Amino acid sequence: MKILKRILTIFMVTAMIIVTLTDCSKKAVSTSSDQEKPVKVAVFLIDFTDKYISLVRENLENIQKENEGKVEFTFYDGKSDKAIQNEQIDKVLEEGTDLILLNLVSYRDREAVQTVINKIKATNIPVILFNREPLDKQAVQSYSKGYFVGTDAKEAGVLQGEILINAWNTNKESIDKNRDNIMQYVMLEGERNNIEAIERTKYSVSTIQQAGIKTEELELKFADWNTELAQNATEPLFLKYGDKIEVIIANNDAMAIGAIQALQKYGYNKGDKTKTIEIVGIDAIPEAQDLIRKGFMGGTVIQDAPAMAKALYTVGMNLVYNRNPLDGTEYKFDDTGVAIRIPYKEYISE
Repeated sequence: MKILKRILTIFMVTAMIIVTLTDCSKKAVSTSSDQEKPVKVAVFLIDFTDKYISLVRENLENIQKENEGKVEFTFYDGKSDKAIQNEQIDKVLEEGTDLILLNLVSYRDREAVQTVINKIKATNIPVILFNREPLDKQAVQSYSKGYFVGTDAKEAGVLQGEILINAWNTNKESIDKNRDNIMQYVMLEGERNNIEAIERTKYSVSTIQQAGIKTEELELKFADWNTELAQNATEPLFLKYGDKIEVIIANNDAMAIGAIQALQKYGYNKGDKTKTIEIVGIDAIPEAQDLIRKGFMGGTVIQDAPAMAKALYTVGMNLVYNRNPLDGTEYKFDDTGVAIRIPYKEYISE
């Protein structure tokens, strides 16, 4: 009898061990399976045709290739239309995603920004606004899973100013065509009431003035960050002022390229120093770098698209996995507590 009880006891213990191990194995397989699912990221872009944003998209695509099975980006073209982007956001929120990266069309409208943040907050999905900086950060600050990744527009303007200071000091005879010791310039500004544009404009000029160089603004034109609009704005200005325009300061490379295209119709900025107007931009897109190497453009400021994409990916994955947002980065939050600033660098011909 004792032997029978012992056999039964051994049998029951063995069965319990098998059940436990099987259950653990199932859980392990389930956990492994969950971890193997890629993080789904919805990336809302202002416009697929924007040259800098296209570079950010390209770098995010490269990150996905380098991290196969870990992340899956889906890109949405806002076509610079608030209604289109809002519809896209609503659809994604309804279908679900793990993370949202948002290059917001309506960033200037405080109420619109807050409305979008409130919608996302209701779903508890982490969101990172990027590149287009809201007029104030209160909407972003109102959501514990909301952040902003961008740049310091003042820094971009300062670097543009420094490029022109150096050009003036080393090549003044070519730039100061009327020999009046004043830098006459045209400003191509991105948008009205755009923080980034206003700061770039302000600090590019103030930096030049602080270096003791007198300036005179001939005209300021808004060209909506667009090559064609900048070309259309520059051509009549050149016909009006001609050689009196010594410098063109563009808030981005797309507009700088448009200005160059306008000038080249009249034989300017094709390599002849006597028929060159000094032009600077911001972004360091490949087309601008090529123009600088050829001597058709004076310089630009690198807005680091690979660094932007990497920051979005790293911070985003930290948010998805409930880690400190800054883990694995070299960044710190600014005084808002929610914004990360990626530094600029100058780009000139060697």
